[in-house]
Amino acid sequence: MKRNYIILTLSLILVLSISSFAPSKKMDARPTNIILMIGDGMGLSQISYSLLTATQKMNFERFNYIGFSRTSSSNHKITDSAAGATAMACGRKTYNGAIGVFTNKQPMTTILEMAEQNGLATGMVATCDITHATPASFIAHQPSRYMEQEIAKDFLATDIDLFLGGGLANFNKRKDGDDLTRQLRVRNYDVLTSLAELWNYEPKNKKVAGLFAAKHLPKMQESRGDYLPFSTNFAIDYLKKNKKGFFLMIEGSQIDWGGHENDAEYIRRELNDFDIAIGKALDFAELNGNTLVIVTADHETGGFALSGNEDDKTQDGIEPKFITKNHTATMVPVFAYGPGAAKFTGIYENTAIFDKMVELFNFSR
Repeated sequence: MKRNYIILTLSLILVLSISSFAPSKKMDARPTNIILMIGDGMGLSQISYSLLTATQKMNFERFNYIGFSRTSSSNHKITDSAAGATAMACGRKTYNGAIGVFTNKQPMTTILEMAEQNGLATGMVATCDITHATPASFIAHQPSRYMEQEIAKDFLATDIDLFLGGGLANFNKRKDGDDLTRQLRVRNYDVLTSLAELWNYEPKNKKVAGLFAAKHLPKMQESRGDYLPFSTNFAIDYLKKNKKGFFLMIEGSQIDWGGHENDAEYIRRELNDFDIAIGKALDFAELNGNTLVIVTADHETGGFALSGNEDDKTQDGIEPKFITKNHTATMVPVFAYGPGAAKFTGIYENTAIFDKMVELFNFSR
């Protein structure tokens, strides 16, 4: 009897040992869809401030897998949005200002382009000019982020299914006289230039180009409304029709601008809006079961800190402070939910986000 007990005990230890090291089916699973959500300039303090001031549970609290990304560029410890986004889009460090090109200014294939090449649907949503640094880095190849009219022309070299943001002037008020909106229509895009058109849009057998402002969309404090959460749902509903899957990049663009302006309320409003959009993505991922949602940032902006202030009773003694109006070198968080989410724990370079997505999509390089 004692011998049988010992054998049973050893067997249980062996089974538990094997199961603790063996990857679970969930960890082994590959997503059909990936939604990459980038809060521009969003560090831990920005998220903490929103959590501390929130009146209800935030969607950030729904993630079980969290890691950290190191954000330096190839030529500076402190990245800009172009190099930061290019690292995530292309998997290699490059110089500040580079859009989808390596340090030698040669184009690199982006994750969005790889998705296209593999038959997946693709899309981008932003609250800034769609030719701005972060969205541009997923679709364009230019030596400088400031070449926005050249970046706009790069959109015509792709088969992206949907893009929503600002930046209409870079498409139809150009120095070269070209009207790229006309060319987009020829390429089977419905070109929407007002939010009213987006709210009332009936899906057709066409691609969608939404350019809702000459430059950037308004900030939340200027009544942008629920554009970002609505566009998140719209993009998902549009792209999910592709049975092979989709890749969607969504940017909460203006969190960064609140940091540059050292405006805590600007940050809070933009981040709360981004959180609602995250909720839309997570709701879909929970129902779908084959969707990986990744939420991260390209860098932190403002050196934002939550300092103590015993005289301030309105926020329980919290006083938001900034040390700079520029970016910082601090690591940024990476949140993940869905098949493959466990791969995003730990500390790694921002280029690893690309590597992990390529691996999970099973793309060949």
